[in-house]
Amino acid sequence: MGKVVILGVFVADTSYRADRMPRMGETILGNSFALGPGGKGSNQAVACARIGADTHMISKLGQDDFAKLALDTWAEAGVTPHADQISESYTGAAYIFVEESSGDNAIIVAPGAAALMDTADIDARAELIKSADVFVTQLEQPMPAALHALGIARAAGVTTILNPAPAATLPEGMLALCDYVTPNETECEALTGISVETEADAERAAAALRTLGVGTPIITMGERGAYLDGHGLVPAVKAGPVVETTGAGDAFNGGFAAALAEGKSPLEAVQIGCATAGISVTRPGTAPSMPDRREVEALLGA
Repeated sequence: MGKVVILGVFVADTSYRADRMPRMGETILGNSFALGPGGKGSNQAVACARIGADTHMISKLGQDDFAKLALDTWAEAGVTPHADQISESYTGAAYIFVEESSGDNAIIVAPGAAALMDTADIDARAELIKSADVFVTQLEQPMPAALHALGIARAAGVTTILNPAPAATLPEGMLALCDYVTPNETECEALTGISVETEADAERAAAALRTLGVGTPIITMGERGAYLDGHGLVPAVKAGPVVETTGAGDAFNGGFAAALAEGKSPLEAVQIGCATAGISVTRPGTAPSMPDRREVEALLGA
């Protein structure tokens, strides 16, 4: 069992399902509502722990009911929290709209207390980061915190993964701190200027990411699978009808990180990530949709 440390955000997902998105100024009736745990970093930590890694979550929470939801979620999944709770802000929340016919989604994230994380918070967790086999972060918390944490991990010889989501302009040199970068097609275009629609596009985009210093680019391509630089397209693993795509990228990253941490090859880890995502989209919600290792191995025929 490898050790994975994840820096990221927890948000309480408020999920609304309707036939279509309302236009500005319009009110429509929804078909359902659900409240559940979310946030990219937290979702990835839950997925990682359920695949079997010794998973640690660095974040910041408020002192409210949503913070209790975060701590309960991590406890149930087996994630060890390293999250200060502060009174001067709130625990993050997200609005998620899901279109019934397609399962596609649109999301607004308000990170709350996690938006206050800074380099001092990272320094306080430096020994934890250095002790990891794999370190993972995204871009929902402040950029300086993510950059500083990647630098600490890289200097300690820890394998580093950046999931550059949501898409943002990165500081110079940040990608050079990353052994793996895992953008989807939209995020990849934001980083490289290359529209990724085919495997050939993904190959060109991966080459562009390598010139920016990335060790091994991995481009997630939805229902097609994931492009692993040096190998090619790793096909998606279908587990059943798609219910909701929210959290699929987080499922991939959590499964991928857990597999790398236990010594799997990059190809094996991507396959595990694809299977983790493939199961997650057959279920509603984000963190609650994450499968365990037994389910992933059964799907892969391991």
